[in-house]
Amino acid sequence: MLVNIFSWVISIILKLISLILTPFVRLLKWSLGDKLEEWDKEYRYREDFYVIPFFLKQVFLYALNVRKKRFQSWYNFENQVKINGNCKCIRYARPSTTTKGEFTIETFTYKDTYDIVLRLSYILHYHYKVQPGSTVGIDSTNKPLFMFLWLALWNIGAVPAFLNYNVKGAPLVNSIKVADITQIFIEPDAMGPIRQSEEEIKNALSHVKLNYLDEQDLMSQILNPTNPQFLQEHNIRSPDDLTDFKPAMLIYTSGTTGLPKAAILSWRKANIGCLLFGHVMHMDTSSVVFTAMPLFHSTAALLGACAVLSKGGCLSLANKFSASSFWKQVYMSEATHIQYVGEVCRYLLHTPVSKYEKMHTATYAYGNGLRPDIWQEFRKRFNIEVIGEFYAATEAPFATTTLQRGTFGLGACRSYGSIVNWFLSFQQTLVKMDPDDEYMVYRNSKGFCETAAVGESGEMLMKIFFPKKPETSFQGYLGNKKDTESKVLRNVFRNGDAWYRCGDLLRSDEYGLWYFVDRLGDTFRWKSENVSTTEVEDQLAATDESLCEQIVVVGIKVPGYEGRAGFALLKLTESEKNKYITDESKVKLLNNTLKVLNAHLPKYALPIFVKFVDKFEMTDTSKIRKALYRNQKLPYGADGTDTLYWLKDYKEYKLLTSEDWRSIEGQTFKL
Repeated sequence: MLVNIFSWVISIILKLISLILTPFVRLLKWSLGDKLEEWDKEYRYREDFYVIPFFLKQVFLYALNVRKKRFQSWYNFENQVKINGNCKCIRYARPSTTTKGEFTIETFTYKDTYDIVLRLSYILHYHYKVQPGSTVGIDSTNKPLFMFLWLALWNIGAVPAFLNYNVKGAPLVNSIKVADITQIFIEPDAMGPIRQSEEEIKNALSHVKLNYLDEQDLMSQILNPTNPQFLQEHNIRSPDDLTDFKPAMLIYTSGTTGLPKAAILSWRKANIGCLLFGHVMHMDTSSVVFTAMPLFHSTAALLGACAVLSKGGCLSLANKFSASSFWKQVYMSEATHIQYVGEVCRYLLHTPVSKYEKMHTATYAYGNGLRPDIWQEFRKRFNIEVIGEFYAATEAPFATTTLQRGTFGLGACRSYGSIVNWFLSFQQTLVKMDPDDEYMVYRNSKGFCETAAVGESGEMLMKIFFPKKPETSFQGYLGNKKDTESKVLRNVFRNGDAWYRCGDLLRSDEYGLWYFVDRLGDTFRWKSENVSTTEVEDQLAATDESLCEQIVVVGIKVPGYEGRAGFALLKLTESEKNKYITDESKVKLLNNTLKVLNAHLPKYALPIFVKFVDKFEMTDTSKIRKALYRNQKLPYGADGTDTLYWLKDYKEYKLLTSEDWRSIEGQTFKL
């Protein structure tokens, strides 16, 4: 009752402010005309006036819900069921089993979804013994079943862990172990890798239950209205042991340890963070967000599902990304928003013209990694009004956003008005990098960092407001204190302060816009996936321990492609060098190695290029100068004498010839 009264009072105050300001704004528009447009370009006041009142109201209401211990996103979902029960909640473009490129649109309203989730909760709790507080794995492709499992686990009070269904072997075992997963629910289309790894899982984690679901049978049960519903609809864990910075879900991210890490996605981020993001992206009850990004990633899970459902809109799922049928699915789902990563946009631009690319109703495309050189081409060809580029990391406390229209701010990943920029200056900053070590921040004679100048690349930092209790801002990685602490930089601008290290370089311009520059550290992005260089190095070393003295893996830029392709450099042991002198012998070695790599690495992590070296360039502290190899000039090095091998069609390694390189540059051969 008290929350409703406060909400009503805040709403009235905001409406009164709006009524008072509206005539003045109209008068300014009438009297200043073009001048007002120039001011908006420089100060971007319109979006500030759109965002700030909503932000103040929702943060206030969220604080009240935290006091009442009702901050879990499940309560938000229940509220949407009450308000928008008959509105569409989930849509799915189910691929035809007989005709390629044909789809059937399935639609579930909020009420449909709620009833299904209650019945599924009953089955999970009473048949599979899922308990409040337990961590449960979801191994599923994009389909409504993923969402039903996710919401049912939230209803029970369990923590869902979203397993990457491409991962297998040791990385999969580690994913299960580090999160202390008790059981996994496996959807039929995702079971291949986990079936291959079943023996390893049982040997290492015999207590973990692997539940292979029969999707058709399960859906027939939960769609049957005569089946019993879950009797305790609000079986959330005791409020006494739950805070809003505890895990709402776990999402895995690659890192320098070489194995997946379970990033903690807090209730704060899943609730108020995603609600604010949805508002910034202009979502409401009429919005339909179409995503072909995997739900086990934060882009689709948090910034897609959580964002649009928190605003009472609809999440539309594609089972997987298909460039040829993308716009057909967007059209059929009646999407207003589409999600992308940079690679997706380039793939779509390379497809033949489709009638659906102009028939769809999407006006917003949002994601990260859209290259400035194709930004406007993408908008123009596909009739997209607004690009919502953002910068975010799964484990990061916050995200940055931009809504780009027209020609101003092309390529930016952070663009706000002067008021919001002033506010964010206390929470986000770019710091200078050490000129002698591109992975280290610069510290002056007093031992403190300095902000990067306009136009200068700097690492992005996000403030941790309670340095002695950093988990309130940055929760880090479950069961991995070392890597969590490695992301916290202390004594940055004053003694005792603490900031989250994003591990990426950004730069600002004279308008206060920020632009992504490059990634730092030992991960790179390829085919929309993060690849751990250490993981690939470990697998290469494991193929034959006596073969290589040193192995280095980096991501390398390939002209015309988004992200970085895997580039492995191998230094053979002295005893092995004589065996592998000719190109033929090296190709045979690499293809024998490929057989082993295919069993342990997902396709996107396989090295595309390989080079044999006699020695590595080292730093004064005996570290390999990885930056030199990340900037390798393709195809034959700066002096044109290098010999490289490449992975053709992901099937076999062969010597990289001039003809091959011309085909790669012309994209006759697709990497």
